[in-house]
Amino acid sequence: MSEMMTDYEIGSKVRVTQQVMMGSSSSVTHTEGVVMRMGQQKTGSWFAHGRDKKLWLDRLELRKDDGELVVVNLDQYSRVEVID
Repeated sequence: MSEMMTDYEIGSKVRVTQQVMMGSSSSVTHTEGVVMRMGQQKTGSWFAHGRDKKLWLDRLELRKDDGELVVVNLDQYSRVEVID
């Protein structure tokens, strides 16, 4: 598991802030929910130097207040904050 996934645990309520690039501009998104699962998961993409020759992503599965389940792919620009 990567460094970015060490400040919270399953059951924590978190806010994930991400920057989404759109051409030469960007937009900031926020997603809040309770951590249901977290860890690295492999994608269907092939990557020669990756474990199992696959591309692996850090992912959080969150349950939002309305019950919706959201899977968030984390990157180096993602910020995860524990909220009360």
